[in-house]
Amino acid sequence: MRLISWLMRAFIFFALFAFALNNQQPAVVRWFFGVQWQAPLVIVVLAAFAAGCAVGVLAMLPDAWRRGQQVLRRQAVAPPPATAAPGAPVPSEFAAEHPPRVGP
Repeated sequence: MRLISWLMRAFIFFALFAFALNNQQPAVVRWFFGVQWQAPLVIVVLAAFAAGCAVGVLAMLPDAWRRGQQVLRRQAVAPPPATAAPGAPVPSEFAAEHPPRVGP
């Protein structure tokens, strides 16, 4: 499994390296008000990818923050787990609502 993992990593590295070597021509990014930026095409593509990743992470932060706060609130409110004698059945919170099925 390790060998397959390393072979995949090597393939991805060499594919990206070949992409970078094939895209060395200069590219011009024109912004507003006549501002422009000139760089190799591979750098422009890398910058666009990094900016997209950053925007995606920033878009996920509010939801992740909210879920983390909910987990912390649940941990603060939840009673400590009951300790049972060794070998005793663990009480289920679904026992009364969901009786066991009988038959096939």
